[in-house]
Amino acid sequence: MLIYNATIINENRRFVGSIVIKDEHISHIYEGAAPTELITAHKDNINAQGLWLIPGVIDDQVHFREPGLTHKADIYTESRAAVAGGVTSFMDMPNTKPQTTTQTLLEEKYALGAENSIANYSFYIGATNENLAELKKTDPHTVCGVKVFMGSSTGNMLVDDTRTLERIFAEVPLLIATHNEDEATIQANKARCIAQWGENLPIKCHPIIRDAEACYKSSAKAVELAHKHNARLHILHLSTAKELGLFDTKPLADKKITAEVCVHHLWFSDQDYAKYGNRIKWNPAIKRMEDRDALRQAINEGKIDVVATDHAPHLRAEKEGSCLQAASGGPMVQHSLVAMLELAAQGCFTPEKVVEKMCHAPADLFRIHNRGYIREGYYADLVLVNPDSPWQVDYGNLLSKCGWSPMEGITFKHKVSKTFVNGHLVYDDGHILEGSKGQRLLFDR
Repeated sequence: MLIYNATIINENRRFVGSIVIKDEHISHIYEGAAPTELITAHKDNINAQGLWLIPGVIDDQVHFREPGLTHKADIYTESRAAVAGGVTSFMDMPNTKPQTTTQTLLEEKYALGAENSIANYSFYIGATNENLAELKKTDPHTVCGVKVFMGSSTGNMLVDDTRTLERIFAEVPLLIATHNEDEATIQANKARCIAQWGENLPIKCHPIIRDAEACYKSSAKAVELAHKHNARLHILHLSTAKELGLFDTKPLADKKITAEVCVHHLWFSDQDYAKYGNRIKWNPAIKRMEDRDALRQAINEGKIDVVATDHAPHLRAEKEGSCLQAASGGPMVQHSLVAMLELAAQGCFTPEKVVEKMCHAPADLFRIHNRGYIREGYYADLVLVNPDSPWQVDYGNLLSKCGWSPMEGITFKHKVSKTFVNGHLVYDDGHILEGSKGQRLLFDR
């Protein structure tokens, strides 16, 4: 297949060019307007004039809820939502039922991915206070990393034993990805809020309970452990300006401690709770506008390395109730790329920076084999984006199984036109094309 006359955004460059896809890979890249003989030589071709061609987005943090929580989402439905949003590869979290905390359960989950995912996939193995031996068996070439909850969240996988944390950081050779919120601080804040407002807490209390101090204290502890044991640490979903002081601005290739931010922490602030309520309740909580703006700036400065979603569907009914009752998390994988491009149009970033943080950097950070770039010989994970095609998010165009989105009612200027996974067209102007499957991600480490 030939995609010609696209505006290619790749490796901090933007140019008109064409690519040839053959046998799942990018076989040739041409710069400049496509000559007639190139077009006529390819029976299958797409005229992409006026469209942006970028590498497929790699989302390093999603919760697709399978196995055990498939009433709200599953690998099949959420991978469809992913490719509709230009996400061609994902890394899924272990807080399912059963929790993915043994090699047997991990491989069972990979079998589900092979059977059901339209996007490429990897799965974290989850840490507990008792499963160090299982973590040490994990193959770094075939598994993205170890997930450690250094703060309780959905799934109750809190690792709070100090000796266990020391041994994980000292003995596990894989990338360690952490959720950081200090549990003691959270519980003390919660008690104070209940004393002031009673048990039926309003949503405005959520960022008070899960405050900046809780995040910083836990993140600082993780960084201290990583330095002490020379571990490979990746801190997930930063939400505060204070935490940014823990990270360096040196090139990603020189870092052993890296950071991720999620789209909702870049899009919303605490001023949005009055409008959206529990729909924007996440752990860590969405915090002050000052935090949001600092996170945006940290992307441009290089302190934050990747942008992801923490896509975490719940049913509408599960998002109801008081601050303490409503589930934390929401669907975002279908709208992450267009939301980031919208922020770029507002001047927060450049489109090139969006591609760097959502496509190139995840591939480099996890050392994913031959993905994340438009390069000859790499897998043809590609997205065509129309930069001037306004559309509104509504119930009728949502693909996540949970059937709602915090982005409903928002009009985006950018629109995903086509998505290719391993050279196969899987999404085409509003339609999912069945028949091809994603592949297990492999890692050069």
